[in-house]
Amino acid sequence: MRVAVFTGSRPGPEPHRAAAAALGADLAAAGVGVVYGGGHVGLMGTVADAALAAGGEVVGVIPQHLVDDELAHPGLPRLDVVGSMHERKARMTELADAFVALPGAAGTLEELFEAWTWGMLGLHAKPVALLDVDGFWQPLLAQLRRMADDGYLEQRRLDALGVVGDAAGLLAFVEGYEHPPRKWAAR
Repeated sequence: MRVAVFTGSRPGPEPHRAAAAALGADLAAAGVGVVYGGGHVGLMGTVADAALAAGGEVVGVIPQHLVDDELAHPGLPRLDVVGSMHERKARMTELADAFVALPGAAGTLEELFEAWTWGMLGLHAKPVALLDVDGFWQPLLAQLRRMADDGYLEQRRLDALGVVGDAAGLLAFVEGYEHPPRKWAAR
């Protein structure tokens, strides 16, 4: 099993760095591989370094332009270089059995929402979760609840989005996950 990790290219505060390191190490200890954006910087580099140090499988997927900018992690046993950010997300989706978002910025949100939306549309049936470090995702969850309350988001879709605190919680969520029917199924 592999989990795609979406997270920031900046280091963020210490509690976020500690959670990223713990996630990488704990996934490796559980025999779960990490698929991520392939960089050596920020929280993404922290996750990769911790998983590698714990003897885990780590697969990086990075577009050529970021390799050219010298952001690729030099210590990865496997680094898939692709042509674009679109190809990166598609390849990560292909390689992963589940997705988790740690703290990050616009890129993290974009990756999270694409993976979650693809599941709604039936393009995959893989679990998607938020690792809620230090309440980081609570404002987003409040907005998502508003979307559900106002009828824009089906409650079952929101209920299918996992909110976990650590690798053990993530793995338990993945194990018990039941994917809701796709959004636009023929009737």
